[in-house]
Amino acid sequence: MGQGKSQFTEEELQDYQDLTYFTKKEVLYHEKVCSAERWLHKNIRSAHQKFKALAPEKVGHNKNAKLPMTKILQYPELRVNPFGDRICRIFSSSHDGDCTFEDFLDMMSVFSDGAPKAVKAEHAFRIFDFDGDDMLGVTDLRQVVDRLTGQQRLSEQDMQHLIQNILDEADLDDDGALSFAEFEHIISKSSDFANMQDRPMSMNSNHNQKKHGSQ
Repeated sequence: MGQGKSQFTEEELQDYQDLTYFTKKEVLYHEKVCSAERWLHKNIRSAHQKFKALAPEKVGHNKNAKLPMTKILQYPELRVNPFGDRICRIFSSSHDGDCTFEDFLDMMSVFSDGAPKAVKAEHAFRIFDFDGDDMLGVTDLRQVVDRLTGQQRLSEQDMQHLIQNILDEADLDDDGALSFAEFEHIISKSSDFANMQDRPMSMNSNHNQKKHGSQ
């Protein structure tokens, strides 16, 4: 990772730094010796190395390369995440799952420890919103539960019971769906819902849940 081989100018690194949530808190935790700016730049270069490793022949020295979703899903943490394809689509600037380096860096930034909880909640909500109507309806919740349970699918009766419990707990205006405000409210009050939100936002490759299906 020779510093002289960086593909980015200092100005480009500064621009990326301004657009991410890589913070001084992380700097102090991970690398006390380096200055905040130096560590942030190193983090951006590290993210680019990860991006490049997915398709070295395509990325090469092309900073504008866009990788197909099939390549992005080879990133280990996404490969084992049941919401991997949804994550790709949410962060893709073209909304088809294909990602540029800036899309990938945005993804890494939101998953970082420095990203505010509200930002993580917003992205989790978008990941769960399969039909893109800015509400989590029954169909969305069914797909969320299916992905979280994987091969241990619930019976239809158990599924209906669980979804009704979710709505009873979180649907404050009784319209049969969760708005973002209701979603954000319930995850702040309930550890079960907070854990549900954390699942798609986890980039921990140690859990053994295999990616389940695709949208």
